[in-house]
Amino acid sequence: MNNETMLVSSKEVLSKAQKGRYAVGAFNVNDLEMMQAIVAAAMKLRSPVILQTTEGAIEYAGLKYLAGMIKTAAHESKIPIVLHLDHGKSLNTIKQCIREGYTSVMIDASQYEFRKNVAVTKKVVALCHKKGVSVEAELGTIGGAEDKVEARRIILTDPAYAKQFVEKTCVDSLAVAIGTSHGAYKFKGSGRLDIKRLKQIRSKVKIPLVLHGASGVPKDIVKKAVKYGAKLQDVSGVPDSQIQQAIKNGICKINTDTDLRLSFTAAEREFLAKNPGEFDPRKILNPAKQLVQQTVERRIMLFGSAGKG
Repeated sequence: MNNETMLVSSKEVLSKAQKGRYAVGAFNVNDLEMMQAIVAAAMKLRSPVILQTTEGAIEYAGLKYLAGMIKTAAHESKIPIVLHLDHGKSLNTIKQCIREGYTSVMIDASQYEFRKNVAVTKKVVALCHKKGVSVEAELGTIGGAEDKVEARRIILTDPAYAKQFVEKTCVDSLAVAIGTSHGAYKFKGSGRLDIKRLKQIRSKVKIPLVLHGASGVPKDIVKKAVKYGAKLQDVSGVPDSQIQQAIKNGICKINTDTDLRLSFTAAEREFLAKNPGEFDPRKILNPAKQLVQQTVERRIMLFGSAGKG
């Protein structure tokens, strides 16, 4: 741990989660307001937290701005915070993130066949471990589309290949495909987790496992969003009971993004509908921050990481 900033590696945080049988929330950050809401929730509940940025977020807000904000949050909050690159596809971006002080990166080469996925991942692991940076990789594809990540079909993780992959690459954590999907669900059955498959993977892989695409947007927020004009196809998500089963069987990190986006925009829509003459961004964005914080608090309580920071 860096005592000056409280930035930690994902390996450190997830190792504790694995021993304690809880999961740490990894929340996507695109701007100041989203980051403040997430950190406020984590501080209130004394939870470790992973603040992650995608390549899309970096393109939107700028790498130095995002890294600078999160470093400041880590310094001020006094809770363990991981600065993580989510779904890194570009080796150049990964190198830039390391230079800017990221403590964890995900190399996503899941679109390649097994051997190439291994080769690309090994290269990133060798680069990152020299710098003390943790590495997450993905085996299988969870389908769906969100930010710059898109897959047309779900390819569930094969337990035997998962064992080989971890042994060959020496990654610190592994994202597995067990039935989830990125973004608002568009795949039949993608909200149901294959717990049997997860148990098989857990029996063969000893490192922390990661769950992507595990949105669980509360019905009250969905209703609010729709009431004030949102056009939503399907945000059924993964039931809380299945999330708890997944954590019980080895999931130590759970990504959350769609929940935050819907909460943020639902609050904005409601405020502007009730205050059509308002033009002060601070007044418009404050309710959005508050609702995102509530959503993050719900997720932290579900994941069992409250009080672990």
